[in-house]
Amino acid sequence: MVRGDRLQSVVHGAALALIVGWVLYVGKQVFVPMVFGVLVVYVIIGLARALTALPLVGPRLPAPLRYALSIFGISVAIAAAVSLVVNNFGRVVQLVPTYQDALLQRIQQLAEFLGLQAAPTWTALREDFLARVQLQDLIGTTVVSVTGIGMTVLIVLLYVTFLLLEKRVLPAKLHAMSDDPADVARIHHVLDSINTRTGQYLSLKTLINVLLGVVSWAMMAPFGLEFAGFWAVLIAVLNYVPYIGSFLGVLFPVAWAIVQFGDPGTVITLLLLLTTAQFLIGNFLDPYLMGNSLNLSPFVILASLLTWGGLWGIPGAFLAVPITAVLAIVLSEFPGTRPIAVLMSRNGRLHGRLHGRLGGPPRARAPAGPPA
Repeated sequence: MVRGDRLQSVVHGAALALIVGWVLYVGKQVFVPMVFGVLVVYVIIGLARALTALPLVGPRLPAPLRYALSIFGISVAIAAAVSLVVNNFGRVVQLVPTYQDALLQRIQQLAEFLGLQAAPTWTALREDFLARVQLQDLIGTTVVSVTGIGMTVLIVLLYVTFLLLEKRVLPAKLHAMSDDPADVARIHHVLDSINTRTGQYLSLKTLINVLLGVVSWAMMAPFGLEFAGFWAVLIAVLNYVPYIGSFLGVLFPVAWAIVQFGDPGTVITLLLLLTTAQFLIGNFLDPYLMGNSLNLSPFVILASLLTWGGLWGIPGAFLAVPITAVLAIVLSEFPGTRPIAVLMSRNGRLHGRLHGRLGGPPRARAPAGPPA
């Protein structure tokens, strides 16, 4: 009977996972902005808390002012990024004919280098490629995508506004959820773990990504690479995606350098510099600052990247790590699902650097909701 009950639980769990996955896939237009809104709220709260560390002035700043400064700073950063993208698209449109000719020349040089020019179908293949892939059409499609992203950003900002308003009444709602103080304390404990570990990950990861973007820009600008600022922002954003983001962060600017310069020495030098920056920051600075804050296995991170990327596309790749970390924390709080959390962890121990054992007894007193 015990084995039958376990098999039944496994079957029910698998069926539930399939149903939840189908709902997430079908409703990605609704869920993706919502999750991004939650993460932006974490960044706002984390920045507001960081302001208290300012010497002399920080501890005296009232909470509303700290939140206002945090929101203002994030809004300025988003506006600057949008302005950079719009301006770069305008410059790309102007330079399209030049770079299309340059792309044709690079293909010709590659054909000559590989000895393929004598092939009877090479010229036809090259002309057919440029006839089918027009950079103007590609840019037009990209502009439409950017417009859709702009609408999504507006929806995310609406979610952020209402979530910040909801934060004020969240403690009262948590206390009203149960009459048992132990249950309320357990909920507080789970939320406190999620808030601290997720907020810590986002704040440190953002700091590392900004540093990587600045270093990459300092490497690209002396070469005169077009749109170096845009590539630096793209590198910083892509670094939120584990493993794949680092590869794409080097691929895109180097591919553009091939079209712009065509000089193997310049391209190889730029490739080595950007790869070195990714390697040093990703393998030394990132582990030093992040430590084991999320306590996730590398295999689980890769599997979550593929899973959430398959469900939600590119947004899912950016959200994979925070969602998986929250899921691991929640699973660790229930005896039936704690073995799954152990398998998801990096070292088999369910603990964080700040809270100790997550599956242990709830604390008698813990802050309610995201800290101010």
